[in-house]
Amino acid sequence: MSEMVVWHEAGDRFRIAIRGHEVVVDQPVWDGGGDAGPTPTELFVASLAGCVAFYAGRYLGRHGIEPGGLEVDVRFAMAEDRPARVADVELFLRLPVEFPPEQLDRLRAVVEHCTVHNSITQPPEVKIALEIPQPAV
Repeated sequence: MSEMVVWHEAGDRFRIAIRGHEVVVDQPVWDGGGDAGPTPTELFVASLAGCVAFYAGRYLGRHGIEPGGLEVDVRFAMAEDRPARVADVELFLRLPVEFPPEQLDRLRAVVEHCTVHNSITQPPEVKIALEIPQPAV
């Protein structure tokens, strides 16, 4: 299994260590945070968009199409009922001008099966363990 570590820095700000990289998550000022980074929910949606972009970029590369101009615009909305969750995500892929229109269906099939999308449509089992460390003696 891959591993990450998340630790509290201050207020609503947390730092995440991933394979030698660090990402900061926080809440917006209007929600009591310091806005030092995206929210965890924004990172969730961004990971989907990034995965779709990656799969699209790999598709372009396999077909000899330069990825210049490839862009994924994203909009998402939160559910209005409980539990708190992302209710809708809209991804808009802007493709290079030289992309052959006859390949649109094949590209769609590829990006709709990126790892993050697959993980949402076939959710993983999530286990949460709680631990209180023993005081130092």
